[in-house]
Amino acid sequence: MAQDENLVDVDVHDPDDGPLPVLRWKQAGYTSLATRRQLRDMGLRPGGQEPVARIECRRGQRFAWLYRIDKALPKIPMTLAKEAALDKAMAARTTCPRCSRRYHYCLPLRTIGSCLECHDGTPADPTTYTAPPTTHLLAA
Repeated sequence: MAQDENLVDVDVHDPDDGPLPVLRWKQAGYTSLATRRQLRDMGLRPGGQEPVARIECRRGQRFAWLYRIDKALPKIPMTLAKEAALDKAMAARTTCPRCSRRYHYCLPLRTIGSCLECHDGTPADPTTYTAPPTTHLLAA
């Protein structure tokens, strides 16, 4: 088989392969580029644009994509319906199905199916959850 000279071996995990420039920490110096978090702090979002560069820190172990600020779009405002949907989703991840306590962190529901106190009796710190809703005796 003849090798085609136009083929290029590209490693998608190697930042040196590919067209995007790789900038090291504190070497960017660009005021026209920003990360997602920086855009969010400015009230913007990438808006479908592709990243134009990559910034690395800790010798390539951590990186962030850089986007052009002039092509960024304003953030979509949170509506009451979106906020209610997000609260409902978080309630499903933070509420124990056995004792109905809502914790301030996500529970391991996929692995053990409940909070640690219901699973193996490990006492929970009362500051880490809210008490389950009590039913009114007159309504019963």
